[in-house]
Amino acid sequence: MKTKRVFLIVLDSFGIGALPDAAAFGDEGSHTLKSVARSPFFSAPNLTKLGLFHIEGTEGGQPCGSPVGVYGRAAECSGGKDTIVGHWELAGVISERPMPTYPSGFPDEILRKIEAATGIGTLCNRPYSGTDVIRDFGEEQKKTRKMIVYTSADSVYQAAAHGDVIPLDTLYAYCEKAREILCGEHAVGRVIARPFTGEYPHYTRTADRHDYALEPPSDTMLDELSRHGYETIAIGKISDIFGGRGVSRRIPTASNADGLAKTDAVLEEDFEGLCFVNLVDFDSKFGHRNDVDGYAKAITAFDTWLGGFMKKLKEDDLLIVTADHGCDPGTESTDHSREYVPILAYRKGIRPHGIGTRDTFADVGKTVCSLFGVGETLTGQSFHAALSDVDAAALMEQAKAAMANAYAPYSGYTVGAALLCEDGEVVTGCNVESAAFSPTSCAERTALVKAISEGKRRFTAIAVAGGRRGVSETGCTPCGVCRQLLYELGGGELLVILDRGDGQTEITTLNDLLPRGFSGKTFL
Repeated sequence: MKTKRVFLIVLDSFGIGALPDAAAFGDEGSHTLKSVARSPFFSAPNLTKLGLFHIEGTEGGQPCGSPVGVYGRAAECSGGKDTIVGHWELAGVISERPMPTYPSGFPDEILRKIEAATGIGTLCNRPYSGTDVIRDFGEEQKKTRKMIVYTSADSVYQAAAHGDVIPLDTLYAYCEKAREILCGEHAVGRVIARPFTGEYPHYTRTADRHDYALEPPSDTMLDELSRHGYETIAIGKISDIFGGRGVSRRIPTASNADGLAKTDAVLEEDFEGLCFVNLVDFDSKFGHRNDVDGYAKAITAFDTWLGGFMKKLKEDDLLIVTADHGCDPGTESTDHSREYVPILAYRKGIRPHGIGTRDTFADVGKTVCSLFGVGETLTGQSFHAALSDVDAAALMEQAKAAMANAYAPYSGYTVGAALLCEDGEVVTGCNVESAAFSPTSCAERTALVKAISEGKRRFTAIAVAGGRRGVSETGCTPCGVCRQLLYELGGGELLVILDRGDGQTEITTLNDLLPRGFSGKTFL
C-alpha cells in the first residue's frame, strides 16, 4: 500500500527501560514507563492496543489480547542522551560523542566573550530549573538589566529575561551572538531564549521560547524528503532541533495540548510527506521535575487524544509513535535517562506483530524515507516492509508446505517458496536439483516462472523457507540470481518474508536484499 502521509510523534522522554550501557551514564535501573505506570492517574488503553506492553522489557501494564499495531523498541547508538542527539538519531544521524555539558556553569572566558558581544552582564551561571531560576533571579534581572544565564544536565545555554526589560527581538539577537561564540569544544547542542513576564513572585515563562540548535553534520530524513519535493511539517520544537534545515513549514507550540490541536489541524490538510511532532511537556514539565503523577496525567491525556486521531487517519496515512530518550520521574535524578524508546506504528489494515529490538533509533528515519522511496544512503535499517497488510505467517506456512515437494537428492536441502500475486492468488514453488547442476532451479525461480507462465505480472510478496530433511531452518534467503530475477519481475518494493527458525518471521524488501538492483528497463 502506498503511503501518502506519515505522522511521526515523539513523546519527549518516554523511555521504556534502561539500555545495557545505562550504568555508564548514571542511569542503571531507569524505566520511565514503569515509574509513570505506577501512578493511579495512568491510563493508556490506546497505546496498549497499539502494542506498548507487548514490547520486550516493558513493565507496569498488561499486554492486550489482540494488538492492532506494529510494535518494538530501539536502542540509542549515539554517545549521549539529550534531545538533540536523540532526534538527530531518529532522523538518521549518529553522534559518536556527547555534546558538552556544564554542571559547574560556563567557563569565565565564554561568559566574558558573550558579555562583550551583547554589551550586558550575566547572572546565575549554573544548572537550574527554568521556573525556579526566574523566581530566584527575576527581581535582580529587572533591576540590573542583566541576562539570567543557566544550563541543565543537557547540552544547553539558556538566557532568560523579562520582556519589559529586554525586548524579545533583543533577547533573540543576544542568543544569536551566543550561538556564534559557543562553537568548537564549547559547541552546545542548543542556545535557548527564555523570555518571561509577570510580577514577583508569580513570574511565568512565555510561549516565545526560541532554540538555536547546531545543524546536523550530515543529511537527515528531513533533508532527503524535502530534496525530493515532499512536505516536511515540523510541529513543536522539531524545526529548532534541526536548525530549520529540511523543514518546509514550522509550527511552534505552547504545550502538549496545543501541539495535539495543531496536529489535528494538519491531519485535515491535503499534503504528501511527513508531519514530525514533538510533545515536550512530558520532559520539561514532568520528567525533569520528578512529577510522576503529572507525567501520568499527560500520558493519559495523550492517549485519549490518540484514540480519536487513529479513527481519523486515512487509508494511505501511517502513524508512528516513539521517543528521543528517557527521563524517569521516579528516580532521584532530574536528568535524562539512557533508555530504550518505543516504536509503535499503525495504519488501517496493518498486520499486527512485533519488530523486536532495533539497533538504532535511525531505523525510524530510514523507514520513513523508504516509504517514500528516498534516503538510500541514510544510516539505519528500514522496517517499512513490516507495515504492510500481508499475512506473513499464512504465506510462510504455504512456503513450508511447498518444501515437501522439493527434489533435492544431492544437497538434501529442501526449499519452498510462496509468491503472493497482486490479485491475491498464491503460487508456490520448490527447488528442483540436477546432476548437471546448471539446470537446477531454486524454489523462488520455480514459483516466479510458474506464475509468469500462467499470466501473472504483478506481485506483492514472496515467503521463503528451507532446511535439511524437510525441516525449516533459519538463514534461508534467496540467492543472488533469484534476487535479481525477483527484482526484475517484481520490483524493489516486493516484500520478502524469511523464516527465522524460532517461530518468528523477518520481513524485508528486495531493495534491502539487493540495493541498486537493475532490470531491462534501466537500459531503455
